[in-house]
Amino acid sequence: MSDQPPLEFLRLGPAHQAGLAEFFAALTAAGDDRLFHPHPFDATTAARLCRYAGRDLYYVATADRVLAYGMLRGWDEGYEVPSLGIAVHPAARRTGIGRAFMGFLHAAAAVRGAPRVRLKVYPDNAAARTLYERLGYTFSGESAGQLVGVLTLGARADG
Repeated sequence: MSDQPPLEFLRLGPAHQAGLAEFFAALTAAGDDRLFHPHPFDATTAARLCRYAGRDLYYVATADRVLAYGMLRGWDEGYEVPSLGIAVHPAARRTGIGRAFMGFLHAAAAVRGAPRVRLKVYPDNAAARTLYERLGYTFSGESAGQLVGVLTLGARADG
């Protein structure tokens, strides 16, 4: 039996505040905040998100620490199609966590009744674009210098 903690996808709560703040600091130190910037990556924002109680969804993937952070937001503003965002800790990249977490977020949106999810990605973020394309996202249009991708939920034929 392994002594490694299990990988879990958990809705953000007060117990994640310190770990999320550390995760945000690692993203900033790696310069990832230039590619993904839905909000400031600081301790104040981590505290606010961990106390959040609206309709949008904020999650972490954890094992021994926060390995990834994801969100589905837009429901608070009345949108039917949420915007998805995800960031993976620099030390946890290329492990499959990003793909698994995306699948979890897609399922969470579908359970909420969302027909689609959307996301934005910078054209030069090749790793993220490749993942999104492999997951079935189609890109059309641009917003603030980023490509807009959409995935229809429940439409995959490889089930």
